Amino acid sequence: MPQTPLVNEHRVRMARYLKRASAEHEAPIWRRVSEYALKQSASRRTINIKDLGSHTREGDVVVFPGKVLGTGAISHGVSLFCFGISESAASKIRKAGGRILDHTGVVSERPTGHEVVLLG
Repeated sequence: MPQTPLVNEHRVRMARYLKRASAEHEAPIWRRVSEYALKQSASRRTINIKDLGSHTREGDVVVFPGKVLGTGAISHGVSLFCFGISESAASKIRKAGGRILDHTGVVSERPTGHEVVLLG
C-alpha cells in the first residue's frame, strides 16, 4: 500500500490561507508558496544565514519555503517568512535589525507580493 505524505495541520491551514490570498490579491507568489508548503519534507530546502545575507539587501521582505539555519552572519535587517528557523538564526536576524514574520504577517505587509524576494 503506498504511503501518503504526512503534512502537519498547521502547514495545511497556512497553504489554504496563502491560496486564498493569492486569489484575493491576484498575487501568484502566494499560490506558489502554498504549493511549497504541501510538499513532503524531503523536498524542502535549507539555507544558512550567511547565504540569506548574500542574496538580500537591507529592508527586503524575504520568503524562504524551507528552514533557515544559523551558520554565518547577516549584516543587515530583513523581514523573513520561512517554514522553519533555528533559534540561532532567529537571534541573528533580530540582532541585525530584522523581523520574523508568519504567513498572515507577510501577506498583510505585502498583499500583492510586490517586491517580495522569494528564495528557493
